Amino acid sequence: MSDSTADTGSSLSTVGRLLFGLGVALQASEDFREMDDTIEYAESAGVPFPELMAPLASGMMVVGGLGTALWRFPRLATGAVATFLAVVTPTMHDFWNADPDDRSGERLAFFGNLAMLGAAVAFLRAAYQDE
Repeated sequence: MSDSTADTGSSLSTVGRLLFGLGVALQASEDFREMDDTIEYAESAGVPFPELMAPLASGMMVVGGLGTALWRFPRLATGAVATFLAVVTPTMHDFWNADPDDRSGERLAFFGNLAMLGAAVAFLRAAYQDE
């Protein structure tokens, strides 16, 4: 691979990481703006201690997203995002158990999270290769 091809690949990876990390952080920051709704949603899904867990999870995603975007503590940042998505995706967005009226939205959230989980795992791999 030529140096210019490697540079282009590295630049594209950086852009992708910035977009992914900032997207995760901004999405999680929305939870803080509507924390009562976030807590209510967590409670409806059977999350224990939703008043504590919802803000904690949202904060973890803001910090993890920013850490991924800025590539600071990349193992910790990408690991936090991947762990969150791996746990939340099948438990909070279980469209197969959702009411028919909610099924489409939950399916969309599930597959969106699944795509983000794939990106988080790819960035986690890169974090382990960098060090």
